[in-house]
This record gives sequence, C-alpha cells and structure tokens, in this order.
Amino acid sequence: MSSGGLSFCFSSMQQREAHRPVALVVSGQNQPMPEKEQLSDQLERWLGGDQPKTLGSLIDLFGERSFAVLFVLLMALPALPLPTGGVTHVFELIVMLVALQLVAGRREVWLPERWKRRDISSTIRGRFTERLLRLIRWLERHSMARLAVLITNRISRMIFGVVVLAFALTAFLAPPFSGLDTLPALGIVVLSVGVIVGDSLLALGGLLIGAVGVTLVLVLGRATYEGIGSLF
Repeated sequence: MSSGGLSFCFSSMQQREAHRPVALVVSGQNQPMPEKEQLSDQLERWLGGDQPKTLGSLIDLFGERSFAVLFVLLMALPALPLPTGGVTHVFELIVMLVALQLVAGRREVWLPERWKRRDISSTIRGRFTERLLRLIRWLERHSMARLAVLITNRISRMIFGVVVLAFALTAFLAPPFSGLDTLPALGIVVLSVGVIVGDSLLALGGLLIGAVGVTLVLVLGRATYEGIGSLF
C-alpha cells in the first residue's frame, strides 16, 4: 500500500476514535474504584503536614465526608491493639454526638469550638498512624463501587448514624480492660470506609463485625459484671 493510502487509513481511524461514544458507568454494577486520591493518601498528608492536628482542621479538609472520616479516625484507637491511655471514652462520646447529627439529617459536622480546637497529635502518632493507614489501604485495595446508591441517599445516611451510635455506645459501655470494645469499634471503622468509597458490600462487612461485637459485649460483658459483683 502507498504512503498516501497509509495516511488515509490512519486519518480515518483517528476520526472514528474521536467520534466513538464514551462508555458510561452503570449504577449498581461492580466497578473498580476510580484512579484518584484515596482516603489513605489524604489522611497521610494531613497526619504528616505542618497544620495543627485538631478536629476542626480535619472537618475543614474533608467537608461533608467529615462524618465518616471522624468515625474512622476516632474509633480506630479502640479498634487497634494499642495502649489508649484512657482517651477512648472521650473519642466515643464525640462519635456519638456526631452520629446523632447524621440521624438528625445534618450535612455538616458541628462540634463545640473547644472540641474543634483540641490538639489530638499526641494520640494519633507513631504506631497508631502506621497501623491505621495500613488498615485503610488494605480495605481500599479490596473495595469496589458496589451499589453505592444504597449508602448515599438520605435514609441510608440516617441508618448509618443510628448504627454508628449503637456501636459506639456499646464500645463505651464495654467492661474496662476486657477488650470487648474492639469489635464494635472495628465495625464502625470498616463500615465508615465502605461508605466513603461507596462499597455497600464492605459497609455490610462492617455492620456484621459490629453486630458480633455487640453480641459479645451483651453476653460476656454481663458475665463479667456478674462475676465482679459476686466478689463483693
């Protein structure tokens, strides 16, 4: 074929490619997560940045996603096998307050100014940061956009708030030093990551983990309190 014929064929292929319709993502089908900056990357940059490590700065960075991001960050402390220094109850109270706002239909997180200015850098550093980012990245690698519509509408947001409130309250009431707060807290973390990445299956996994944790607290926690009571 002559060079003129080759040029004509190549030009025709370019035109066909230019007019080819772009494939649309059908809602509800399993699709890999889009190639964009992930939650773990944003959290890593915030954790390693020079800005104050306050709840207020986190809310300003993530906007409407701050609800789920706060749940991940604050409940990761009791969910990970690390010394907590007794701060977990404070974090669980904050999570319950934020969850109530989801139930009430708020689109923005409200916290007292004193809480928003609270520096949490002494708590979220070292091994905690490393394990938290490792957990989130593992969840992100195994995430897909599956039926995201089920967890992004108004009703599902309210249900999300109710579930987080129940799990956080269970973790708060778990017997001290029993480790029974771990599963309810982990359930919140996995559920929240599922909501952020739009993966209903991952969110369901978090729901099941938390439900198992609630069951253990009700059964073993009651036995623990009864055993302590029998000593007096």
